[in-house]
Amino acid sequence: MIGSNAVSEQGTWFDGRFVFPHLTIDDFRNGSFEFAAGVEELRVLHHYRYGDEQRAHSGPCTLFTDTFARPGTHRLLPRSSFLWQRTTCGEHSNWGAPDMEAVAIVGTGPMGIYVFRALCDQRKPLQIWLFEKGSKAGIGMPYSPETASKTMLANIASIEIPSISDTYLDWLKAQPKARLRSYGLDAMDLDDRQFTPRLLLGEYFRDQLMELIQTARSAGHMVEVREGTEVVDIRPTNAGLIVRTGDGDVEEVFDRVVLATGHVFPDSEDGTLAYFPSPWSGLIDAEIPATRVGIMGTSLSAIDAAMAVAGQHGRFRRDASGEQLQFITSSTDLKITLMSWTGVLPEADFYCPLPYEDLVAMTHEAVAQALRDDQTYDALFDLFREELERADPTYAELIGLHELTADTFPDAYFKARADSDPFQWARMNLDEVERNKSRQITVPWRYAILRMHEVVELAVPSLGEADRTRFDKGLKTVFTDNYAAVPSESIRRLLALRDAGVLGVLALGHDYQLERETAQTRIVANGQSHVFDVFIDARGQKALTAQDLPFPTLREALESEGVEVPEVDEGYTLIAPDGFAGRVKLGAIPYLMHDRPFIQGITACASIGEAIAQSIKTEIGARRRRRLAA
Repeated sequence: MIGSNAVSEQGTWFDGRFVFPHLTIDDFRNGSFEFAAGVEELRVLHHYRYGDEQRAHSGPCTLFTDTFARPGTHRLLPRSSFLWQRTTCGEHSNWGAPDMEAVAIVGTGPMGIYVFRALCDQRKPLQIWLFEKGSKAGIGMPYSPETASKTMLANIASIEIPSISDTYLDWLKAQPKARLRSYGLDAMDLDDRQFTPRLLLGEYFRDQLMELIQTARSAGHMVEVREGTEVVDIRPTNAGLIVRTGDGDVEEVFDRVVLATGHVFPDSEDGTLAYFPSPWSGLIDAEIPATRVGIMGTSLSAIDAAMAVAGQHGRFRRDASGEQLQFITSSTDLKITLMSWTGVLPEADFYCPLPYEDLVAMTHEAVAQALRDDQTYDALFDLFREELERADPTYAELIGLHELTADTFPDAYFKARADSDPFQWARMNLDEVERNKSRQITVPWRYAILRMHEVVELAVPSLGEADRTRFDKGLKTVFTDNYAAVPSESIRRLLALRDAGVLGVLALGHDYQLERETAQTRIVANGQSHVFDVFIDARGQKALTAQDLPFPTLREALESEGVEVPEVDEGYTLIAPDGFAGRVKLGAIPYLMHDRPFIQGITACASIGEAIAQSIKTEIGARRRRRLAA
C-alpha cells in the first residue's frame, strides 16, 4: 500500500495521459502525493464500480495531468494535497476528462462483444459501460446454461467465427483435456471446421470478453461492467442519454447507447408444462414426461428441442463398431413429432471453400442494374439462374432450370426431398456430405446458392410490396434452407431417434389448424387430427417492431412519431425519434430482420458490430475536429 513510503511507477504514455498499471484508486485514497520533475497537479481520470456502488475496483488506475509533456518515469512522493476531479451534471456525474465520450453497450452477447472489440481500437480513450442482464457477461442467450445443454450443437465452426482476441480453434487447443472431454471432444481431433456444443462456445465468448476488458483498460479506456443488471429504460436529456436499470438511474450520462440485446423470445410465464412458446421458455429446466410431444419446426432450433426432451429419457451412444449412433431408452411412450409445411428435414452442412469465392453473374453491379428494372424480382432471378447455370450445368439441366421462373424454382428445388421419406433422404444426404468432406469436394450448385444469399439480401429493401411477397414465398425459402444446414452430428441424432422408434415428421401443408387446449394441443392437417400432450413452438426468431421494445421511453417516442419499424442508417444509428436519433445504435437483430431477412448468427454480429463501432469513432473524430476549429 502506498502511504508514507516513496513509490516509483512507470507510466505508459497514451494520447496525452499516462496509465499506471500497478496503482489503484485505493492506493490514492490512502495516501497523498506529489510528483518529481516539477509536476504540480494530478487528476484521477476515473474510477470503476462493480454492482455494489461502495466497492472500488482493484485493477489499474488511469491518471491524467495537464502538465505531463513527454513520456517518462515520474516518482510519487508523500504530500499534503491531492486533487480528485469530478464533474457533475444535475443528479448525474461524469468521471474523467470533460471531453471523454461515454458509451453504454446494453447486452454482452456476440453483438455486444464485437462492438466492444472494435471500439477498443479507438485511439482516444473512451468510457465504455457494459450492461448484462444475466449473471455472467459475455456468454449470450443461445450459449447459456439457461437455454442450452451439452447435447445442443452450434451450427458454426471456428473457421467461420470472426476472431476476437484468439480464434475459437486456438482457444479450444489451449483448454485442459479434461474440460474438452466433458463436452465430448478429443483434443487430438480438433479442427477449424468442427461443430462444438453451444455451451462451450459461450465459455469462449466469456473468456474473450474478459481478455478484451483488460486490453481496453491497458490502452487507457475506462471499462465498467454491470452484471446481473437489466436496463429497463433509456431517457434523452440535453446533456446525453440516461440509462435506468432495475436499481434506478445509472450515475453516468452517456453520449451514445448501443442496443445489443440479442434474441427475444416469449417469457416462460407465457407457457405451461403442456405448451412452450419457444425452446428457450423454460424447456431446459422442465421435466417432460414420456408422452406425445409435438415440435413446430424442423430447423436446428427444433432439433435442439427434440434433444432436450429425448435427453431426459435416454442417451446416445456408438455401437460396437463405433460408426453407428444409437439412442438407448427404456421408454416406449415417448413419441416426438417434428412438423412443418413441407415436412422436409434440413440437410447436413456441406464442405465449401472459405472465404467465399467471387460470384460471376450475381455481382453487386449486376444487382444494382436489376434494381432499376421494372420487373425487379424477375431481373434478380435472371441473375440467380445465370449464376447456377454457370456454376453447375448438370444440376441446371436436371431440374429444368432454363424453363423455371422465380415463382416455380422453389418447388423444383424441394421436389426430390418432398417426394422422399425424410429420414431416407437424410441418410443419403449425410453419406454424401461426409464423403465430400473427406475428399474436400464442393457441390457447385449448393455453394453458388450459399454465396448468392448475402448479395440478394442487400436488394430486399428495394423490392416493391408485390415482389417482396413473392420473394418471401419463393427464393427466401431456398436461401434459408441452404444456409441453415445443420451439423452432421445433429442429423445422426435424428436418425438414431428414428431408429429407436421415438421420432417422426409431419408435413402440415399451408391449411392446417392449430388449437391450444388446457392440457393438450390439437393440430388438424390434411384431414387428420393429431393430439400432443406437450407442444413446443420452435420456429425461431420472429421480426419485431417498435412496440416490442423493452424501453418504454424509446418505444413511446417511436410510436408517437408513427414509426412501426425502427429505421437506421449505414452505421445502425436510429434515424428517429427526436432525442434518440443520432445517439442510439440499434444492434438488436430481431428489429433489423424486416429488411435483412438472413441477418442471423455470429458473422452478422461481427459485421454489424464493426459498422456500429466505426460510426461511433467517425462521430468522435468529427466532434473533435469541430472543437479544435472552434
